[in-house]
Amino acid sequence: MLDTSRVKAISLDLDDTLWPIWPTIERAEHVLHDWLTEHAPMAAALFSNPGALREIRNHVAEHRPELKHDLSAVRRESIRLALYRAGEDPLLAEPAFDAFFTARQQVELFEDARPALERLARRFPLVSLSNGNADLARVGLDGFFRAAVSAREFGVGKPDPRIFHAAAGAVDTPAEAVLHVGDDATLDVVGALNAGMQAVWVNRGDHLWPHEQHPHATVRTLTELCELLD
Repeated sequence: MLDTSRVKAISLDLDDTLWPIWPTIERAEHVLHDWLTEHAPMAAALFSNPGALREIRNHVAEHRPELKHDLSAVRRESIRLALYRAGEDPLLAEPAFDAFFTARQQVELFEDARPALERLARRFPLVSLSNGNADLARVGLDGFFRAAVSAREFGVGKPDPRIFHAAAGAVDTPAEAVLHVGDDATLDVVGALNAGMQAVWVNRGDHLWPHEQHPHATVRTLTELCELLD
């Protein structure tokens, strides 16, 4: 059971907790494809082939393992490799990625997200904790958060306990006094539990719990989370 008296700070996952990620990525990939069609049509054709694109991403993952926690770098290097293989200018990778990245920040929040952030931020220091590459300032939510911790900058991703401890340290709170909130059963909940935190699972899709360890609470919306903490 969730012990609300212990909660002195909250760490929050971003993708699929505050907004649905796949519609965002799909829109951004359409923007990237349109940009390539205009500026590097041969690379655009290569990116339209799912098999070729998968091979490119696998190649980057195999040959640049140091980038595995930096989704922006993986995306940029995949674009660069596609440009090279298509006989286009690899220097176009930077503006092509910028087009993608700008669109990737244009998220559509879940209806409950902003009201919940307003309520939570009035009571607790909030820190974002993400394996993704969302930019809170560009998304327009940075005002709710005291700090942001990402796998890209930290070099280690969830569920590694070290990144949870880094999030706790970013708001000057012991891990046992931090409540982590996220949608991923393994990355968020089990990771937080193994780091000594309490954890709330945001289960918007009515999924079955897959692990022996259990969250301290499960909610369908962030509104329910706020009500639990009231």
